[in-house]
Amino acid sequence: MLRSIGADATEVRLPDHLAGLDGLIIPGGESTTLSRLMSLYRLREPVADMAASGKAVWGTCAGMIMLAAEITEEDPVPLAVMDVGVQRNAFGRQVDSFEQDLTIKGLGPHSYHAIFIRAPVIMRVGKEVDVLSALPDGRPVAVQQKNLLATAFHPELTADARMHRYFVAMAGGPAYDENAPLIESPRVRGRLVQDS
Repeated sequence: MLRSIGADATEVRLPDHLAGLDGLIIPGGESTTLSRLMSLYRLREPVADMAASGKAVWGTCAGMIMLAAEITEEDPVPLAVMDVGVQRNAFGRQVDSFEQDLTIKGLGPHSYHAIFIRAPVIMRVGKEVDVLSALPDGRPVAVQQKNLLATAFHPELTADARMHRYFVAMAGGPAYDENAPLIESPRVRGRLVQDS
């Protein structure tokens, strides 16, 4: 998705891979595994330092859990860099995954079709955290705290690159343009069709 909007992207697996990056996305997946791998490969402190230095860091789904100050379970151990409290698997099992059209502050007037897969939800928001979007019941699912961004959903599974453009702008790329096309990544759309 990042490459489709003209951003350079590279995988990060080791602390040395963070050198020279303007931003970092901590992806979805299984948060306990992410936590253990970050400890095993000594990424915890460098990622926390990157967040503290003002570099843009975005956590999606399990990545949001990793950014949180606290979670409702004892495991995994989050990085505690964002002043939010998060509940893992807030909506139930895999079969309870769902899709929801959201209004997201900063992305323009058009709704954003969000895909939630065994998603977490934000239970507590600190005073420096800006809620960008919430579910109809009021529970926050997209937040920003200065250079930190967190979403409970998976923007990479859509063909709508607005969230990625927003993050690239946070990382020092081109300013976000609310008039950019809503659907612009046929590569992602094609992948979804093949997988369905």
